[in-house]
Amino acid sequence: MRTLYPAIQSYVQHTLPVDPPHQLHMEECGTAHGHPVVFLHGGPGSGCQAYHRRFFDPDRWRVVLPDQRGAGRSAPHAETEGNDTAALVRDLEALREHLGIEQWTVFGGSWGSTLGLAYAQAHPERVTGLILRGIFLGSPEEVAWVCQDGAHRFAPEAWEEFLAPIPEAERDDLLAAYHRRLTGSDEIGRMSAARAWARWEGRLATLAASEEVADHFAEGYTALALALIEAHYFRNHCFLEPGQLLRDVERIRNIPGTIVQGRYDLICPPATAHALAREWPEAELEMVTEAGHAASEPGIVDALVRATDRLADRLDGRPAGR
Repeated sequence: MRTLYPAIQSYVQHTLPVDPPHQLHMEECGTAHGHPVVFLHGGPGSGCQAYHRRFFDPDRWRVVLPDQRGAGRSAPHAETEGNDTAALVRDLEALREHLGIEQWTVFGGSWGSTLGLAYAQAHPERVTGLILRGIFLGSPEEVAWVCQDGAHRFAPEAWEEFLAPIPEAERDDLLAAYHRRLTGSDEIGRMSAARAWARWEGRLATLAASEEVADHFAEGYTALALALIEAHYFRNHCFLEPGQLLRDVERIRNIPGTIVQGRYDLICPPATAHALAREWPEAELEMVTEAGHAASEPGIVDALVRATDRLADRLDGRPAGR
């Protein structure tokens, strides 16, 4: 089983002003002469982490890790003004041009798979490959699964904590109730709601529930951006047309694709990855039996590292497996 490549540091960091008031933070690692790949983090709102650098052979890839609008070290923190899917797609093109990259591979998980598909379908000529994990297509049904009716059946204890900040009279629309608190003027109530939202998501992320993962999600700085930006996107149907990402698969049919999906993913259930693979049979679907949602799950790591190595071979013109 493959594991992450050894820990490395970024060799350069950039700040890129885009539409006011947004400034994007990004870093590069690996080798400046490698195959360019852009890492798209999840959430939306979670930001990049140090271990995200390690899915790629540092001798073969030029890895670009941007924090999306409002997330991570991008500024302003947790900002929802001017923050939508079309803007994030424009940002990726601005970033590519800023770095002087002609084409790159797109690697994204969870919300990163959504954004990766939206970007590749808008700019297929710029994409040399797609590696997508934990597929999320932004539909109301997928949002309701996590926020209203579905995943709670598998984690009832954690669900009770998610419900706790919301009075019973408002629980028929939890997304709206949370959004009111996350955008309200009561700072204590705002942070309480953000931590409850983020902890719920963190507890669903791994096959075996991990308090360490839940605590990371619920850390105040991370929790506020994650909860507020996710609620903003979810209330706006992720700024996508109904069925858009499946409808427009034709635009990416000739791009090499790998879909990695945890069989027991409670945040992005495997039916969505199956639906994408059915519309995009040219892509390789790997269903990881003993895995949930998180990119850090051992089986998911194994599949993703093998996928990046295979694609590097292909881009090098090497026979498969060499």
